[in-house]
Amino acid sequence: MTRIAAAATLRGMPIHPETLRRFAYIEGVPSMQAFFEDPRYAERRAAFESWPNYEVPDVAVRAAEAPGPHGPVPVRVYGERSGAAGRPALVWMHGGAFMMGDLDMPEADWTSREVAQRADAVVISVDYRLCQNGVHYPVPHDDVVAAVRWVRENAAELGVDPAWISVGGASAGANLAAGAALKLRDEDDRPPAHLIFAYGVAHAVLPPLSPEIAELMNHVPQALLFPPEMHGFFNRTYLGGPLSKADGYAFPILADLRGMCPTLVLNAEYDDLRVSGEAFAAALAATGVDVRQVMVRSVLHGYLNLAATVGPTAAALDLIAATVARPVPLDG
Repeated sequence: MTRIAAAATLRGMPIHPETLRRFAYIEGVPSMQAFFEDPRYAERRAAFESWPNYEVPDVAVRAAEAPGPHGPVPVRVYGERSGAAGRPALVWMHGGAFMMGDLDMPEADWTSREVAQRADAVVISVDYRLCQNGVHYPVPHDDVVAAVRWVRENAAELGVDPAWISVGGASAGANLAAGAALKLRDEDDRPPAHLIFAYGVAHAVLPPLSPEIAELMNHVPQALLFPPEMHGFFNRTYLGGPLSKADGYAFPILADLRGMCPTLVLNAEYDDLRVSGEAFAAALAATGVDVRQVMVRSVLHGYLNLAATVGPTAAALDLIAATVARPVPLDG
């Protein structure tokens, strides 16, 4: 059954107190990229990312590599259990605007641990090549496709059911997950079990903000916004050229979405990129895809970098885990 939830209310919920408390660390910072890359902000960044009362789940972790067309793709495997078989799996991609991020960031490591524990699943976090030093599309896309194929080919060793492997990601990672799902549908005739699209970007050029979303974004510091010039820069860097080069594997809103796997779209209430997730969910629904869209209230883009002690993040992790753990399309 195709379903799509209402995406916004006029008033919105207040920004979560844990997020508001961290706004002090970004006062005077010119942009999100500067905050996460400029060494001058290292101390503030550490405080921003500190969660002293959160203990990450203790699950089995090991490093591995998947062969790929551009060389080996490092992956990190979470939640394996000796002697187990037929378990669900999630191939997971972190975000970072295609240019940043790694397997140690909370959105990668914490999310993988939490989902492995909550879903009793094996999670494979992918260290795809970043768009730096001349790397551009389709290299990150190819890395992700190669990682999913490796998981399928090694399902018995990993103790997972090859027909019960989902793909997902956050932000740029959600884009890469969607592109991989489409490629696996087209080339292998085997779409994943599910797609998890968490505050992702499906568009090379974003739809305009509604007045209601624009009003919500007035409450968010400038350094945590994604103005069109920034979004365009990230996407041109990904493509290695003009946005006109984009195809449906690079930005899935351009693809024929018929036959896409069941999809969970998780947006953030205070996120100017959420217009892309909303439009992607609507496009999926229009082609008859089983899609569930959920608004995660009171949080900003990147909420999977928050500790699971934060209520909205915990709720999102529960939704991801429930999706990964189910062997059939969402139906209620």
